[in-house]
Amino acid sequence: MKILIIDNDVVTANLLKARLMPLGHIVEVTEKNDGVEKIVGDGWDVIFFDPSPLTTLRPSVLSLRRINRRNVYMILMSQTLTFQDGLTSGFNDFMAKPLDMNLMLDKIDNAAGLMSLQKHLANDKEDFPSAGGVIAKSAFNQLFLSCLDRADRYGELSHIIFITIDNYAQITSEAGPYDANIVSAKLASHLVRLRRQSDIIAQTKENEYALLLLRPMTESEPVEAAHRFAESLSKCTDLPYDSQKSINVRVFLMRLPTGETGVEHRMAIYQEQL
Repeated sequence: MKILIIDNDVVTANLLKARLMPLGHIVEVTEKNDGVEKIVGDGWDVIFFDPSPLTTLRPSVLSLRRINRRNVYMILMSQTLTFQDGLTSGFNDFMAKPLDMNLMLDKIDNAAGLMSLQKHLANDKEDFPSAGGVIAKSAFNQLFLSCLDRADRYGELSHIIFITIDNYAQITSEAGPYDANIVSAKLASHLVRLRRQSDIIAQTKENEYALLLLRPMTESEPVEAAHRFAESLSKCTDLPYDSQKSINVRVFLMRLPTGETGVEHRMAIYQEQL
């Protein structure tokens, strides 16, 4: 990835650069000066930014996003500000100074994961039609982009629960594409039944569904939802497949706009023997 570090603290900036470059990233360091607009305009995937001594962050974030002309992932670095300060100002994520370099690597992974998801959802060469309460990938992409926009504008957090059939290729090989598709469709019917009315489900891959959770009332609500889906799906023994073989389902949670993934469940589900 192309990573830009904007920081008047040269020691911290160069330390970041030294950790990132061996990983294969293109990294440049600059201080906040008159030449920063030209550098930002070169187009970057990730920008680490310490805005001190500024206390009003929103204008700087808007300017950097406008100049970069792409959906750049922005990380606030600060000794005095907080994650909430960054979120309400339009940053994707936050790192407290002095920096934890191991945590920094997690942030880079989150940025890469979010950018990969953006690219996949925006790819209109493969779509899945709306059916039975499950919306198309293309429609889900518009809602996903709206979530990122609302995070940028209003500091709103959203969450996506992904449900994947990890051994879908094996099922396709052994039972055939038609039967594999039946397994996926049956899983979708369970998800529609389990969701709340306000939850939005889409098929995003042949073997993957995404459940969008908007405006959680509490911080624990998305986590509890992921646990609930995993527990309920583990009991779905009517998925049509060889009763001696498992359907391997994974449930994991992604937080927007950070791209952070946390809760993860892996289940081996067997068809109930008659």
